[in-house]
Amino acid sequence: MSSAAAPSASEWSAGASAQEDWPSWIIPPAGGFTSADLERLAELPAHTELLNGSLVFASPQGAWHSLVMFFLRTVLRSSAPEGWRVTHEMTVWLDDRNRPEPDVLVVAASAMRPDMSETFYRPEDIALAIEIVSPESVERDHEVKSPKYARAGIKNLWLVERDGEGMIAYVYVLDPLTGDYSLVGTFGERLKVSVPFDIDIDFTRLDEYD
Repeated sequence: MSSAAAPSASEWSAGASAQEDWPSWIIPPAGGFTSADLERLAELPAHTELLNGSLVFASPQGAWHSLVMFFLRTVLRSSAPEGWRVTHEMTVWLDDRNRPEPDVLVVAASAMRPDMSETFYRPEDIALAIEIVSPESVERDHEVKSPKYARAGIKNLWLVERDGEGMIAYVYVLDPLTGDYSLVGTFGERLKVSVPFDIDIDFTRLDEYD
């Protein structure tokens, strides 16, 4: 998609219309965008999310972020039991106004179409969502997306952040009584948990996947 140039100050003073310079989809409809709009707006940039009816565009992905995503996807695939699949960068249709895109997902195999034509998954099909937190997404991942995942019923959430040369993972499990996430552990060099299935990850091996 070609980028549109913003109107100059002189064009604004002359009464130029923003709609002549920006794509029509940049203007939100009354009440905001819906999850269905992500299907019909073909010109949206890749990895566009929907939060509270507003479009959120992805920042350029850093090398560390890409490395961690590949690392986690690879090691989780080796751990996932029959009936579960590990994928990445697919949106989750939480409700009509929220369709975020976690970095890594553990999804029920039954939710995947034979022709792999799906463009989103439902919360009930997800065993684990992982967000790799970047400097620009700290508030969004911790304070906006995490509560939405909990309200939608996604049982397990990891927030993974950079810690010097390594990484640290905050592991949350949904409390069925409160409907909120409870922090069950913070893991640095090694992550070992039994939900959603037995997982044992040596974070010190991250560089081997570079």
